[in-house]
Parts: sequence; C-alpha cells; structure tokens
Amino acid sequence: MGVHLGNLVRMRHMITYKLSPFEQRLFPKNMSKEVVNLWRRINSYIFRVAPPLASGYLIYSWGTQEFERLKRKNPADYENDE
Repeated sequence: MGVHLGNLVRMRHMITYKLSPFEQRLFPKNMSKEVVNLWRRINSYIFRVAPPLASGYLIYSWGTQEFERLKRKNPADYENDE
C-alpha cells in the first residue's frame, strides 16, 4: 500500500490511468470567471427551483398546523359532562 499516487501498482488484466500533476490545477489563476459563471447559473435556475420549494414548504407547514389543530378535542363537546 505504501505507494505514491503517481506510481500505481501494476495489476494484470486491469487498465489504470493517471493524470500528470502538470495537467491538473487545484486552484486556477483566474477564478473570477468561475464565480461569475456560478452566479449566472444560480440566477438562471432560481426562478425554476424556488417557487416549487416555497410552495412545498408552505403546504407542509400548513398541513402540520392543521393536523395539530384537528388532533385536539373540542371543549364545547364536554361542557355538560359531570
């Protein structure tokens, strides 16, 4: 197991690929393009995603409150009991 990532173990009948450290960059030099692209994507999808999520949340919260209200007994039904 003590092999580095670049020097993978050779196995029979298995094809392995490795990426050169010179080909991958963890943090590219210009990240402003990615931030702008992320903001553009969020703005394009927010109007498709937010209304169903908001309506689902409102229906769920209304249903929970209605269930709790209906679960209680009506005190007017038991006024004449002794």
